Amino acid sequence: MTARMSNENQTPETEDADLNAEEAQAAEVEQDAPASDEADPAAEAAKLRDQLLRALAEMENTKKRAEREVKDTRAYAVSGFARDMLDVADNLSRALSSISDEAKAQAGEALQTLLEGVEMTERRLHSTLERHGVKKVEPAPGDPLDPNLHQAAAQIPADQPKGAIAHVMQPGYKIGDRTLRAAMVVVSAGPAAPPESGGETGGGVDVSA
Repeated sequence: MTARMSNENQTPETEDADLNAEEAQAAEVEQDAPASDEADPAAEAAKLRDQLLRALAEMENTKKRAEREVKDTRAYAVSGFARDMLDVADNLSRALSSISDEAKAQAGEALQTLLEGVEMTERRLHSTLERHGVKKVEPAPGDPLDPNLHQAAAQIPADQPKGAIAHVMQPGYKIGDRTLRAAMVVVSAGPAAPPESGGETGGGVDVSA
């Protein structure tokens, strides 16, 4: 009741003053309120540009990976078949090496023709393998041992430096950059030590009466 009477006793000037005070207070509150988080166009553009560059880089990497996989598939698709054919190449080589040069010279015309056919078949096999990326690895005595290409089967005294290849037991093969089969080799242990000679008076047998 008192509040009502107070409102009724207010003059228009008093009402205007109160209204102005309320508007000023509302403006002050609005000024103190935090500004809305509006996106910065430049920052948003930089963010979108970064996302685009990342997406393009990922696409390029995916493309390169796919091209590399296709290349590897083409290069190594015949690995299994080529590995099986190595036994054929080994048998042909053994057959030819089992006949001495003297026996070849004394062979009749029929045997000469057979040998020439086997040699031609071996050359044709190797050329076909090379055409499909398979290359023969046949080190020479004295070459350094390469664990990626050679497999040491034994170590013997030899004239070659210690650790070098002394003898090749079986050739190896590569396909592309990969080893299809390591060459089987014998490694040199260095020159054999000379036998110890006995003294001039030691180790002799007395045969005097």
